[in-house]
Formats: sequence, C-alpha cells, structure tokens
Amino acid sequence: MRTSLILLAIAFASISGAGAKPLTYQLPEETATLRPAPDMETAQNNCAACHSFDYIETQPPKRGREFWEGEVNKMIHSYHAPISETDAKAIADYLSRAY
Repeated sequence: MRTSLILLAIAFASISGAGAKPLTYQLPEETATLRPAPDMETAQNNCAACHSFDYIETQPPKRGREFWEGEVNKMIHSYHAPISETDAKAIADYLSRAY
C-alpha cells in the first residue's frame, strides 16, 4: 500500500509539473508610508524591495532597538535580503526611533 502511494505521488508530480509555467502577478500599489525620522530613506529603499510597509506597521509597538535589530538580521540571514551592514544599522536605528 505504501509503495502504491509513493508511486502515485511521483506520477502526479511528474504530470502536474509537465506544463508548468512561471507565475506572474501584479502587486497592488503601496498605500502605507513610513513614519518620518532620521534614516527613513534608507529603510524605504531597502525594505520596500521585499515587502509592504504594512509589515512594519503591524509589529508590536515600542519594542526598542534590540527587537528591530533582530528583525533586520532575520531579513538578511533568513530571507537573504541584500542589505549592507551600514544600511542594516541605519534601518535598525530608524525603526527603533520611529516605531
């Protein structure tokens, strides 16, 4: 029985992927904005490349620099965001001041 299920799964995977085309989609226009504070432009230029500013707005308020530094490091190390070390520091500084 287990062998039959494995063979069925392999057959389905090969059939379903045969005509697969890359998906394309249009993202909605950004409606959220960042709060004004020093280094806001650095955050805008880096963060918007991967996600909406809504993501930042929905984080717990007043968490401080350590929280935001961890979030920025997560974006770099877990999600491979191409953020320089200098920009990462500026973004964490900005987010801890503004949020």
